Amino acid sequence: MSRSALLAPTCTSLLLALALTACGGGGEAEHGSPGAPGVGDPYFPEAGNGGYDVTHYDLDLAHDTDTDTDHLTGTATISARATQDLSAFDLDLEGLDVDGVTVDGQGARWSRAGQELTVRPRDGLDEGETFRVTVRYSGTPETITDPDGSEEGWLRTADGALALGEPTGSMAWFPGNHHPSDKASYEVTVSVPKGLRAVSNGELVSERSAGGRTAFTWRTAEPMASHVATVAVGDYDIRRSTTPDGLPVYVAVDPSLAGASRKVLSGIPGIIEWAADTFGPYPFSSTGAIVDRDGDAGYALETQNRPVFPGVPDTGLLVHELAHQWYGNSVTPKTWRDMWLNEGFATYAEWLWQEEHGGDSAQETFDALYDHGERTYEDLWSFPPAKPTSAAHLSDSPVYQRGAMVLHKVRQAVGDGTFRALLRGWAAAHRHGNADTADFTAYVEKLAPGKDFDGIWADWLYGNGKPAHV
Repeated sequence: MSRSALLAPTCTSLLLALALTACGGGGEAEHGSPGAPGVGDPYFPEAGNGGYDVTHYDLDLAHDTDTDTDHLTGTATISARATQDLSAFDLDLEGLDVDGVTVDGQGARWSRAGQELTVRPRDGLDEGETFRVTVRYSGTPETITDPDGSEEGWLRTADGALALGEPTGSMAWFPGNHHPSDKASYEVTVSVPKGLRAVSNGELVSERSAGGRTAFTWRTAEPMASHVATVAVGDYDIRRSTTPDGLPVYVAVDPSLAGASRKVLSGIPGIIEWAADTFGPYPFSSTGAIVDRDGDAGYALETQNRPVFPGVPDTGLLVHELAHQWYGNSVTPKTWRDMWLNEGFATYAEWLWQEEHGGDSAQETFDALYDHGERTYEDLWSFPPAKPTSAAHLSDSPVYQRGAMVLHKVRQAVGDGTFRALLRGWAAAHRHGNADTADFTAYVEKLAPGKDFDGIWADWLYGNGKPAHV
């Protein structure tokens, strides 16, 4: 299906082709060329778009839910810079109805085809030009089923909704350039019925009530990939505190889990302090967590500033998702093929936490996995961490557990002191940026120039099957 609209002043109401010719300047040559409808990701080729770079999202949302409907009305104002001469560009938006589009305040033609919203500015855009596109939209947001069978996008909960985006779910609730390679700052305002709360990323900058509704505005100043943006609407118990260094901690918990979660969530300041000592300065301006009921989502997710948990997390899972703030959220993969750089580091953070807090050493964890990991992870040796076989396997155990094993082999090769420098240096070198596996291997080799890593890369990072244990 496709749909198009002409929002510029109408020159004629005849056939669409005639209208476009008349309003476009009588057959003059187009300015530039259309941006690509995807960035060519190896697993999600339609994700993201070419021809521009987003710098900021301003989202104004109104959410209404009752027993029969789950309605979202939104206005997305996207600030961006053209990276080529553009006659048209695409935004990713799944479902929802588009009510109007402007570019720099002027009506723009647009059309829909699958997840692509194609926008044609009235005058085209020059390479290097900054512009603002505003999309007004509404409807019932969709829940998207991933290739691995998990659900994301807009998830209906008993008392509201939960928006989760990894890897492509954010396009279910706002239009954008939905690929990890394009990060931006955000301001998100969510209006909900009075008595409910809306929690998002960053810091709460205002809370206003009027006419039976409350609007919450959240601001994220540091760059954020869209797949770790979130909105949680519901009845929450709110807890505010600070870390020993004064970092704000904002925790939102479903009231039914308030008591059961209090002890583990009170550990957030200590975990952040430990992680900052281990991985370097915390990369964002606040931290925290969102804890919804069991079953509201099928997994925890490292949403920026405050990870989402379905049910009360244990300490290991809390460490994992908070470690992602360095590895995954600040240092973000260039493509989804590089997801092991997120999950391998976050999993190894769990190993380090155990090692330093009275549990098994990382070496003991590694040895146990190597000797009989197949008992717990049947697919452990099914593919190498840097080469998932398809999008359906991006979250399988080789990406997590074997990814951590790669890091441990590097630690064995360089020694503890250099490895600690690697943990901090890698996070610093690509802070608020993007990196891929080639960047990582080059970084390691430069950090320890006298070491030979060929065997680790060939056998543990890219090799098929169970490597020989040397």
